[in-house]
Amino acid sequence: MSTHPAAVIFDMDGLLFDSETLYHDAILAAAQELGHSFTTADFLKLVGRPWGVNRLALQEHIGPDGDVEAFHAAWTHHYQGMRSLLALKAGVVELLDRLDELGLPRAICTSSSREEVDHNLALHGLACRFHAVVAAGDYAQGKPAPDPYLRAAEVLGVAPGDCWALEDSYNGVRSAAAAGMRTIMVPDLLPVTDELRPLCHRVAANLHSVRALLD
Repeated sequence: MSTHPAAVIFDMDGLLFDSETLYHDAILAAAQELGHSFTTADFLKLVGRPWGVNRLALQEHIGPDGDVEAFHAAWTHHYQGMRSLLALKAGVVELLDRLDELGLPRAICTSSSREEVDHNLALHGLACRFHAVVAAGDYAQGKPAPDPYLRAAEVLGVAPGDCWALEDSYNGVRSAAAAGMRTIMVPDLLPVTDELRPLCHRVAANLHSVRALLD
């Protein structure tokens, strides 16, 4: 990966922000409140997937008579109460500063809502650091389909093969790789697997390590 990309596409949750930890704590609190059995292993199955897919998984988990919308509402309520605690992942600012030095455009490509992106960026004063946002509703099929990353490249006006895609989730890696991007996995809650490793051009410990690739 000696050549610089033409653009860098960032996932959001678990990559820019330590939000997956908060989502984990929120769903366990919601499950306890509503009397559902739910574990960390159950949560990890949801990471990096769009709500439509996770809705079906949660319905199956709580049973056909369970109120999945009430579960989702409780999960959202608990998460909203934690959002002020949202931390920035290590190396974000330093990487963005390096991209500024190189004049490289960048976008966020996420399964989360645009409102969630706007909130997170505003919380950490990063709203002006990205040239585009591709969020839920901006593409036909969510990750692991390539649509989100193809849309991000299109918005930036850059060929997918000339982009770096930074991802922490399995479905995110699959999506970026399917879009033909040079994919760098920065593991968060999910470790890299033998299946995922061939899809990655690099596995980085954190965003400081990604920034070092641009020296």
